[in-house]
Parts: sequence; C-alpha cells; structure tokens
Amino acid sequence: MQGPFLTILLIIGLLAADFYILKGLQAAFKKRAFPHKRWFLVVYWLGAALLITFLLIGVYSPLNAGKRAGLLFGYALVFIFKVSFICFIFIDDIRRGVVHLFRKNKQYVKEAPIVENKADSIPRSEFLMKAGLLSGVVPLVAIRLSMSKGCYDYHVRYVDLYLPNLPKAFDGMKVGQISDIHSGGFYNKTAVKGGVDMLQREKPDVTFFTGDLVNGAAWEMRDYQDIFAKVKAPLGVYSILGNHDYGDYGTWPSLAAKQKNNADIIATHKNMGWDILIDENRRLKVDGEEIGILGIGNWGEMSRFPKYGKMEKAVVNTDNLPVKLLLSHDPSHWRAEVIPKYPQIDAVFAGHTHGLQFGIRTKEFQWSPIEYVYSEWAGLYREKHQQIYVNVGYGFVGFKGRVGVLPEITIFTLKAGEDPGLKIV
Repeated sequence: MQGPFLTILLIIGLLAADFYILKGLQAAFKKRAFPHKRWFLVVYWLGAALLITFLLIGVYSPLNAGKRAGLLFGYALVFIFKVSFICFIFIDDIRRGVVHLFRKNKQYVKEAPIVENKADSIPRSEFLMKAGLLSGVVPLVAIRLSMSKGCYDYHVRYVDLYLPNLPKAFDGMKVGQISDIHSGGFYNKTAVKGGVDMLQREKPDVTFFTGDLVNGAAWEMRDYQDIFAKVKAPLGVYSILGNHDYGDYGTWPSLAAKQKNNADIIATHKNMGWDILIDENRRLKVDGEEIGILGIGNWGEMSRFPKYGKMEKAVVNTDNLPVKLLLSHDPSHWRAEVIPKYPQIDAVFAGHTHGLQFGIRTKEFQWSPIEYVYSEWAGLYREKHQQIYVNVGYGFVGFKGRVGVLPEITIFTLKAGEDPGLKIV
C-alpha cells in the first residue's frame, strides 16, 4: 500500500503546485483577460495532467530506457521552471502578508508606485510574477547551453574499495572502470580520444568495461575501434555486453542478420584486445595469489530489459577464491539476484543508468530523476558485506547532452580490510 499511497500523495502535491502557479500567472498578467478565460484554464489543466502522466510513465512504464529517460528529463526541465516561479510567488505572498499585518495594526504607510508616473507603473505583485517567469527561463537556457559541452567533459572519480578477504598481493591495486560508451552517438573523435588518454594516464593495473559498446549496431565502432584499442592494462582489460549490444532495439532483415551483428560486436571487443566475459570467469593471479573476475550477459530486473546473463555459469569453479568481483551491466541485477542468491560475490561493477545524464552530483550530494527508477544509480552502495559501484557512463544516448551528471572514468584502489568509514552497529 505504501507505493500507491505515496504516488497519490505525489499527484495531489503536484496538482496543488500547479494551482499555485496558475494564481501566479493570473497575477503576472492582471491586465490581460486570457488567464481567466475558459479555454486557457482547459489548456492549462490538460497540460498539467499530461506532464504528470509523462512523469508516471517515466517512472513506472515498461518503455525502453531511452524513452523513459527522455520523459523524466523533459519533466525535470519543466519542474525546474516551476520551482523557480513558485519561489517568486511565495516571496510575493510573504510580502503581501507583511503588508496586511501593517494595515491591520494601522502602521502601514500607503504603498507608493514603483515609479512616479502612474501610466508607467507596475504593481509590485505583477512585477514579482513576471520576474519569476524570467527566473524560470534562465536556468533552462543555461542547461541548454551546457548540454553539449557536458558530453565530453570527462571526470575521473577516485574510490577506495575495501575488501576484507583481499589477498595482500592485491592490496593497493588500481582498477579502472568505464561503461556505456555508446559509440553511435559520438561526433567528436578528438574529445573521445582525450577521455581515453585520461584513463591511461591513471595507469590502472586492470581495467573493466561494463557494457553498451554501441547503441545497437556493430558498425558504430568503425571509427572508434582504434581509439578504444588504446585502453590497455598490465593485468588485462575485461569487458561484458550491455542491453544495447544485442541489437534488440533495431529492425533486422532476419534473425541471422541480428545474430551476425552480435557476433561482430563480440569480435570488436576481441580485436581491441579486451577479454570479453559472457557468463564466465577469469582467475587474476599476482605473486601466487588469486582473485576472481566474473562477467555475465545483460540481466535487468525490469521486464523491458533482457535477462541473458546466467550467474550459475559465471560462478563455476570460483568457490575457492577469496574475493570475487562481478561485472554486470544493469545495477538492478545486484539487488534482484546477486544479494539473495550469490552472497559470495564481494563487489559488483555496473553502469546502464547514465545518471539520466541530468542531475546534481557532488562529493556530498547527488540527485537525478533516475533515482525514482533505480535504487542504485551512481556511485558506491553497500548491503551488509556486499558492494556495488555504478558508473554513470562514458558516452550518451537518448539525447546529445549531459547536465550535472558528467561522463565518468572511475579509478578504484583495492584495499584489504574493513572500511574505516563504516559505522559498526
């Protein structure tokens, strides 16, 4: 009951906000008749209902990730405008409340016009409402201007990953991770190469790629294979497939054509020197000690994403390994299958969410509309002794832009022992 109840409360709250905004619009255009016309009210409330419907579809529907992300991103833009406008309405309400109190106490001095010429004057309420409308537009313009710039604004994130059973030979090892390249969206080879150079300057001992090499077709890597072939590490580069790598979102002349595309994508991994793991594992050896690197095909909890991965195959002959690191593209796999069925998995490395390519992400705080779809959508999460890290992606899909949630290169330092930052209850 909690889910439906909260959804109903959310709808009521959003409708109340829309009513508040309507009053602000009517105040902003006091000298105009249209805000009070029946046709305007019908259009306004139909638009409000449609936007709420888009939000609910984006959160709950079985549409593919790109469409849902587009709906959520579109609603987020409208939401930013509304919040900015509501702030000004609220300020005006406070102003009018203070004026009312002064009048009531007979301490009010009659309010003078903003300018001396009454013909050119504008009431303070109307002025604040129009300023509020302008303030709502400013962040939208800023977002639009920064969208394309964010596409290639690669950032390196450093994470200490504590593993109690980590052998001493691996203590201090550097692990790099990139995810969600989506080469079909790229339009600046120089910038893409710059990101790869950033990764290689970190000199990771081993590197993981956690799926979605393309948007859907192997040919998308034609101009970028040589660039990503430069992703190298002394102990190897390990990769997996993501939901976009199976060709499920395109139209193929035959099943054989689709299968060939999938085979070509796998061949591209190998041509770049990457060790692609499809429901299998590798033993990483250093100074006679070993840990496990496991990788599976895409496995998404939501019905619209394929469940190709087979964990029962990936864990074969790994029982004697002290630490097992799993590459799994969709982070929903962690809570849906890994935690309840595979407690021996120490850490999962995932991608898929892109952080919606929109939101706020700092060291102290992060938010994106995608958090209403995925519990784990960016960064490090822990459930008892198991951990997952979600990389927000190297490329972009759905729309050519990133705002606030920038393309990520993650560098982990493996550390033996318990995380000193954990609070023991």
